[in-house]
Amino acid sequence: MINTDALIIGAGPTGLFTAHQLKLIGLNCEVVDNLDKIGGQCIELYPDKPIYDIPAVPECTGKELTDNLINQLKPFDIKFHLSERVEQVKKINDYWNVKTNKGTEFQTPNIIIAGGVGSFEPRKFIPKECEKYENTSIFYSVKDKSIFKGKIVSIFGGGDSALDWAIELSKDAKVNLIHRRDEFRGAESTLKKVLELQKDGKINLYTKYQLKSVHGDNKLEAIDIIHDNKENINLKTDFVLGFFGLIMQLGPIANWGLNLDRKTISVDTERFETNQKGIYAVGDICNYPGKLKLILSGFHEGALAARACFKLARPDEKYRFEFTTTSTSLLKRLGKK
Repeated sequence: MINTDALIIGAGPTGLFTAHQLKLIGLNCEVVDNLDKIGGQCIELYPDKPIYDIPAVPECTGKELTDNLINQLKPFDIKFHLSERVEQVKKINDYWNVKTNKGTEFQTPNIIIAGGVGSFEPRKFIPKECEKYENTSIFYSVKDKSIFKGKIVSIFGGGDSALDWAIELSKDAKVNLIHRRDEFRGAESTLKKVLELQKDGKINLYTKYQLKSVHGDNKLEAIDIIHDNKENINLKTDFVLGFFGLIMQLGPIANWGLNLDRKTISVDTERFETNQKGIYAVGDICNYPGKLKLILSGFHEGALAARACFKLARPDEKYRFEFTTTSTSLLKRLGKK
């Protein structure tokens, strides 16, 4: 049995920063994640994708953000339980008893769910023969953008991921951007950039088209796309990227008695506590009026949830807010004194 002041479920950016905030105020914590690596969606889905909404950081990739957050945690001794999934949560007196699929057992007064959208997998192309080329020529996320350099890449989708990668890869590759509608869901400024690149001949844009079939013997060589009016076009291509969003599965979380709303968890905005005392939700998985699904929002939510944990973890002590610029106790925890 592992006793800890707080258990964080999810090792993505929000979970990592929440761990930092817990340790900064003197609380112990452990982190569980069902992925085999630290970083959550940032590492699993877009390690090379530029991120622009981190304060004071004009641009960074998902991997760079993760590495920086890990470096921020270096002064603290935090135990990560990777490739483990929380299967059971039970209240015993004033503590939560938590068990994972590997038999690890925790006792804690506080659980912070920072699991992003829960367990997830990408929505895939309909043609069955696409499976033959998955992870060699057909991908649903980008983990190493260097493989596309000098190649022909056909990107499907109409959201931010499709538009962002069309712009990014057009720097070193020939890009076809294919969307089944005329309208795009991505940011207006990003779409404007795509249209500028189309005029410059850097991106070939096909709207109201969908993937019909793929061709190639040992490797992908070409694809057929079909228009709403049944017109077919054959495109030579080396790689295909599909960005159709994720199929979200909450898994065991759905059975914990939490107030769920469309696969998200409703919370208050003072402590980010759920309807279960001592269980908090931060990041993409939580929901409240005015919610913005931004990484910086998750950081704010994690900071408040961490401080709410103090009352249950240290019932005989009064939490006193301290500034990191002047507090000797905080500087000591950071190893500065």
